[in-house]
Amino acid sequence: MPADTPGDSEAPGDNQVLVAAEHLEARYGATVALTHVDLTVSAGEIVTLIGPNGAGKSTLVRIILGLMEPSAGRVWRRPGLRIGYLPQRVAIDPVLPLTVRRFLDLARPGVAEADLRAALDEVAAAELVDHSVHALSGGEFQRVLLARALLRRPQLMVLDEPVQGVDFGGRIALYDLIGQLRRRHGVGVLMVSHDLHVVMAATDRVVCLNRHVCCSGAPEAVSRNPAYTELFGAAAARGLAIYSHDHDHEHDLTGAVVHAKEGHGADERRGGAPGGKVEPRP
Repeated sequence: MPADTPGDSEAPGDNQVLVAAEHLEARYGATVALTHVDLTVSAGEIVTLIGPNGAGKSTLVRIILGLMEPSAGRVWRRPGLRIGYLPQRVAIDPVLPLTVRRFLDLARPGVAEADLRAALDEVAAAELVDHSVHALSGGEFQRVLLARALLRRPQLMVLDEPVQGVDFGGRIALYDLIGQLRRRHGVGVLMVSHDLHVVMAATDRVVCLNRHVCCSGAPEAVSRNPAYTELFGAAAARGLAIYSHDHDHEHDLTGAVVHAKEGHGADERRGGAPGGKVEPRP
C-alpha cells in the first residue's frame, strides 16, 4: 500500500488535477517499457488504461504510485494526496485463518470498527465482515479489496484489473459500483482493464497504451480511432460500437439482476460526461 504522497513544486494549471505525469520513460536494462507518456487524472474523473500484455500498464501504475522511479520525465502529485490502491494480485496463504475483518485491520491497523463497517457497507459487503477471505467468491473478494482501498479515505483510487476473476454480470456490477464511489466522494479513478466491451461504458476517458500513448479521449471517439483499430483489431472496434447501451437494472454480489432502476444508464455512470475529441498520438 503506497504511503501518502508529497507533491512537487510545479503544479499543473488545473486545480482539479490530482496527479500528472509528463514525458515519462521507463527502462528495464536495455528494454524500453514506456516512452513519451503523458497522463493526468482529475478529481471526479475515471481514466482507464487499456493495452495488450506487455504494453507498460503495470509499469505506469507503479510510477504513478511512487513505487518506481521513471528513467526520464516527472510525476506531480497533489500535496498530501491520499491514494487507495487495489492491486492486480493479492497472495494470501491458504492455510492462514483470516476473516474479512482481520484482513482489513491488517491493511489499516487500529481502524475503528465503525470505519471498517462503513467501508464494507459502501461496497455492499457488510454481511461479509466475519467470513473467511478464502470462502469469498471472486466478486465478493474484489469488493472487500475496494473497501480496503476506501479505508484510506482516498482522493485518488488506483485500480489494477479490479474485476479479474469475476463473471460477466459481476463485472458490470463492480464497474457500476466504481462509478457510484466516484460520484459519492468525488474521487479520481485510474483503472487498468482488459475488459474492453464493458469498460467503455464505465469510464470518462480511455488511454490506449502500447509502450507509448497510441490515442486517448472519450470512449466512443477512441473506439473509432485508427490507432485503436490497429492495436486491437477491426472486430474489437466494431464490437465496442455495438456494445454501447444503457442498463435498466442492477446486480448483487453474485452478479444476479436484483431490480430495475429508472434512468440508470451509461451516461449516468459516466456522470453525464460529454463525448470529446480523441487525441491520437504518434
